[in-house]
Amino acid sequence: MTPDALAGLHARCFTLPRPWSRTEFADLLTSPHVFLLSKNEGFALGRAIAGEAELLTIAVAPEKRRTGLGRSLLQQFEAAALARGAEALFLEVACDNLAALQLYATAGFAQTGRRRGYYRTPEGVCTDAIVMGKSLKPASFEAT
Repeated sequence: MTPDALAGLHARCFTLPRPWSRTEFADLLTSPHVFLLSKNEGFALGRAIAGEAELLTIAVAPEKRRTGLGRSLLQQFEAAALARGAEALFLEVACDNLAALQLYATAGFAQTGRRRGYYRTPEGVCTDAIVMGKSLKPASFEAT
C-alpha cells in the first residue's frame, strides 16, 4: 500500500486517535525498523527494535470488520515481530475502543499501564490510552 492509500484507509477508520497523514506514513516507512503488513482492505504497521515490537497502528475498512481480517493482521504482526527478534510486543489503544480491546485481549495481550488523557478528540475531550503487552518468549518448564 502506498502512503496515500494508507492515509486514506486510516482516515476512514479513525477519529481517535486522529488519522495519520500521507507524510506521516511516508516518513515512518523510511525507517529500517518499521514494517508494514497489508491485506485486502486492512493493514498493520509496526516497529521492531532492541527485542521489542510496537504495533503503531492497525486499520480495517469499516465494511470488512468482524470478518477476521484484524485478527489475521495481528497474527501476521506477531510473526513479523518474532522474525525481527522481538521477545515482547506492546501497543496503545483508546480506553473506549471496546472492539480493539477485545481483539487484543483475545490475542493474549494484557494491560500493562494507562496513560491518562493521552488522546484528544476533535472536540477537545481527553481520553485515556491503555498500554497493553504480550511476551513472545516461550514459557519455561521446571522439572519437579
